[in-house]
Amino acid sequence: MSQSIERSIDIEAPVERVWTALTEPAQFGAWFRVRIDTGFAVGEEARGQILVPGFEHVPWEVRIVAMEAPRLFAFTWHPYAVEEGADYSAETPTRVEFTLTPTSTGTRLTVVESGFENIPERRRAEAFRMNEGGWAAQVKNIKAYVET
Repeated sequence: MSQSIERSIDIEAPVERVWTALTEPAQFGAWFRVRIDTGFAVGEEARGQILVPGFEHVPWEVRIVAMEAPRLFAFTWHPYAVEEGADYSAETPTRVEFTLTPTSTGTRLTVVESGFENIPERRRAEAFRMNEGGWAAQVKNIKAYVET
């Protein structure tokens, strides 16, 4: 099994516009479908609530680990941490990196989530499968958000 997920998409918008959609919490929340209650700052936790139907009970919690404008935004989180009442704090989180590259028509956004080898075996395959599908959808969501 692969230990990382990678998705890329070309967006017809300048790098600065895509950067804002990634790093401004209200905009991130709009396309990611999460209500974010905090700001984004390197070394700090960002928190909110998932708004995707069926997952409204799931808190959204990440630690911002990089904001290198306008090319790299990264956070760590506990992938597919959706079981009500479960404590995932002892698990090593995965790292999600968003890399922006200028193209002749706008921006190539690449998302890489790595570190699945550190997820407990009992939930590793399901977390990978769900996030693999999730990132396929999320890159389309940000593209639609930024291009409209």
